[in-house]
Amino acid sequence: MVEVVIGGTKSARRGYSFDQVAIAPQRRTRDASEVSTAWNIDAYKFDTPLIAAPMDSVVSPQSAVTISRNGALAVLNLEGLWGRYEDPTLYLREIAHVEPEQATSLLQRLYSDKPVDVELIKNRIAQLKESGITVSVAVSPQRTAELAPIAASSGAEILVIRGTTVSAEHVAASGEPLNLKSFIHEMDIPVIVGGCSTAQAALHLMRTGAAGVLVGFGGGSSHTTAEVLGVRVPMATAIADVASARRDYLDESGGRYVHVIADGSMGNSGDIVKAFACGADAAMIGSVLSRGTDSPGGGTHWGSEAWHATLPRGERHQMKQVGSLDQILNGPATTGDGTMNLVGALRKAMATTGYSDLKEFQRIEMIVS
Repeated sequence: MVEVVIGGTKSARRGYSFDQVAIAPQRRTRDASEVSTAWNIDAYKFDTPLIAAPMDSVVSPQSAVTISRNGALAVLNLEGLWGRYEDPTLYLREIAHVEPEQATSLLQRLYSDKPVDVELIKNRIAQLKESGITVSVAVSPQRTAELAPIAASSGAEILVIRGTTVSAEHVAASGEPLNLKSFIHEMDIPVIVGGCSTAQAALHLMRTGAAGVLVGFGGGSSHTTAEVLGVRVPMATAIADVASARRDYLDESGGRYVHVIADGSMGNSGDIVKAFACGADAAMIGSVLSRGTDSPGGGTHWGSEAWHATLPRGERHQMKQVGSLDQILNGPATTGDGTMNLVGALRKAMATTGYSDLKEFQRIEMIVS
């Protein structure tokens, strides 16, 4: 660990973002056809280790099917527009075309005017199940106790509890805080929880029984947590730290493996590759999928932080559409900027450096550039 003196008695750890690190060539290469990008969590197997983030600009019931057909996992936000409006198409179009200075107030209004509809949530999950895909849904920490049991009983197969930062211990002056360990123990489906960005915080989340932990906050393109709250840990360092906690917990628990899932700051395929090199088992991506011509955001992108009622920590972004979700995930690419054929780029990186699967690739040598 490298510490830097800021001044006086205050020191800080040095952290690295994806653009400050790179993977090093190895002595061996292999054919890309011999590389496996397969990933599994609990009993669920996927051809690729990519997860579409629970954002309304990325995952709808329709796009979830397309994303799943490409071997990835799509997560639907139950508290988003699809859990509030029977047909949010008109509102999605309005978000895409509103003037930038009016975007935040529009988002706040759309997400507050109509409460989450429990019956609609049940219908959405049934719709996803009928399509034959693995059904994964997301809830915020604040509404987990209320909505997660409904989702599980309605047929959801993987639950994601996702917030800017999620802790195993939440101190509250009033009310009964969510006890993650007790809650997850009572759930019959695997739970992914986060975000976190330090080894200690991740270790606490792993001890709750979570199947996976999300790593990251403050650095994603959809939110401005660093600007508003001053909270940010560079992603390369965050993933490497949490991966070390995974190893420690594996020893502590007698062999229980918890998946480390990078979440945020991956705007191109090179960033995704480096996330795995730092120790991630899977990558949750949002902005790069919002560039799809068939993504529900219509070329715009925002996260749940953008519509907070009193302290928004995000913005609506205009994205350059580059191709279909099929092309973005599995090609063929028509651009050379790392925004298309994400799976092909990961396979090529692993083949170029001589690794045959993701667990091996986590051991690759990295350099600070």
